[in-house]
Amino acid sequence: MKKHIIFFIGIFATLSLSRFIPHPPNFTSLMALSFYVPAMFGLRYLPHLLLSFVITDFIIGYHTGTHWTWGSVLLIGFISGFFLKTRITRIVGALSGATIFFIITNFGVWLTGIYTLSLKGLIECYYLAIPFFGNTLISTLIFSIVIELIYTQFKLNKILPKIYTHK
Repeated sequence: MKKHIIFFIGIFATLSLSRFIPHPPNFTSLMALSFYVPAMFGLRYLPHLLLSFVITDFIIGYHTGTHWTWGSVLLIGFISGFFLKTRITRIVGALSGATIFFIITNFGVWLTGIYTLSLKGLIECYYLAIPFFGNTLISTLIFSIVIELIYTQFKLNKILPKIYTHK
């Protein structure tokens, strides 16, 4: 139980820092954590991740699209098990997660009616979100590389055993 509390606090602290410190729009550890936590430690830690998102979203401000974000976090966590083989496949998996996030959350934005509920409105919604998607991809790549480097250091120093499992 103590291990789970410490793990939750670590996830929460990492997520909070990247969401509360001023940053460019969509430039957070959100996608990398959504992918790497379940990939590295197993699906049993997905609720810890989701609870961290719920808490930070209520602090930042709940909005009508928040549940689309949470849904994408769950989906990204579930697909992470398909990208475990190498460092490159894991980074590609995290970037795939960023793409899933982009698709799901912008579909949710379109459904709110901000854009006309037509094909034209859907295209406009995705088109106008491209700059945010660029920030998401760049931040996901940077945070993924940092996570991979930290993992490699821990593994080389025999602090951590091989931890990529998907249980």
